[in-house]
Amino acid sequence: MSAVAPETEPIPQPPGGSGLAGFSDDEGKQARLRRMKLVATGFLVGAAIVWIVFLYWEHHGGPAFTGYVRSAAEAGMVGAFADWFAVTALFRHPLGLKIPHTAIIPRKKDQLGESLSDFVGENFLSVPVVSEKLRSARIASRAGAWISRRENAERVTAEAATVVRGAVAVLRDDEVQAVIEQTVTRRLVAQEWGPPMGKLLEGILDDGSHRRVVDLICDRAYDWVRLNYDTVMSLVSKQAPSWSPRFVDGLIGDRLYAEALSFAWAVKSDQDHPLRKAIDRFLTSFAGDLQHEPDTIARVEAIKAQLLAHPDVQDLISRAWATGKAMILDAAEDPSSELRRRATDGVTRFGERMVVDEALREKVDSWIVDAASYVVSRYAPEITALISDTVKRWDGPETSRKIELQVGRDLQFIRINGTVVGALAGLIIYTIGVLVVG
Repeated sequence: MSAVAPETEPIPQPPGGSGLAGFSDDEGKQARLRRMKLVATGFLVGAAIVWIVFLYWEHHGGPAFTGYVRSAAEAGMVGAFADWFAVTALFRHPLGLKIPHTAIIPRKKDQLGESLSDFVGENFLSVPVVSEKLRSARIASRAGAWISRRENAERVTAEAATVVRGAVAVLRDDEVQAVIEQTVTRRLVAQEWGPPMGKLLEGILDDGSHRRVVDLICDRAYDWVRLNYDTVMSLVSKQAPSWSPRFVDGLIGDRLYAEALSFAWAVKSDQDHPLRKAIDRFLTSFAGDLQHEPDTIARVEAIKAQLLAHPDVQDLISRAWATGKAMILDAAEDPSSELRRRATDGVTRFGERMVVDEALREKVDSWIVDAASYVVSRYAPEITALISDTVKRWDGPETSRKIELQVGRDLQFIRINGTVVGALAGLIIYTIGVLVVG
């Protein structure tokens, strides 16, 4: 029932903060509330004056219409009083009288907070509502179109770099170093190296990748023999008996060099050379020993322990975080760094893919919906509890005063409407009575 429509005005949203500290512009709201109360009271006073005047006129021989006006004014006063009582009872006890079911907001603020919390949880933080809203929002499509533009991708990368710098700056070097030692060094020590190395070598042998290494070794061996004739001759001369003639040593050296060169060339040029097959058999056997032969595994473990205990390795591990940290900070702070440029390119390409690839968009939207649904289903009670817990911390009278400042001006229109509608109802009832009685 709204004979007079309220003049709506935007209610400023509270800035950040908790409790009631967020409400602002209290003095302005208080002044506007007082003016509306005076207007609503003016309607009541006007109805009372009209009632008195026309009541007196009616009882002193006034014309017939005075009864109609008096009845309308009388009913208007009743409506005004009733709605004044109803509006006032929301915030305080009318006239200070502790009438039951009055001062509702101060007395029931905790229940109101819980009801509001339940309402938000059931109607806003439910999995179906959140899922439907997120799917209709087409987040992946909009995000893809946005980050596909270079300037936006650079902005995303810059923000990510800021987060990385902040996270790296917060971390303490000694704590990170301790984590590295616990998670990396200890795992390296605890894990046997032999079986994984044997498995890796076995895979390399199966696909023939080792042949390139063997080819390289054979090439280098042939080149060394070809370029070291003097070394071979010197070696033969040193190993020959002292009584052996020099020309004999030279003949033997020439023969040995020619045989060595011929052998190195044969191994280099013949992929099926017996030496190559022998190398393959040795590597295959060694790969099996690394995985299954206890003595070989134990020797690898001994080598591992010596390696990790070496001062240079320990120093490398201790400096790993400091080096990595410096590299991360340098790359994150420099907009022209290779890392930043590659990250920007990657973000841009990902955005372009989301624009044209419907399957990818659906997948990203599904990830977002699943993540939001998980958060809502798991943490909705904690989120909505923030509402009820915050309301419980508010002071009752102060809460009532603040809420009245926010909505009290519009509530005064209820009083005005009560006066007007009551007057019309009284007029109609009086008219019907006159018509019926005759």
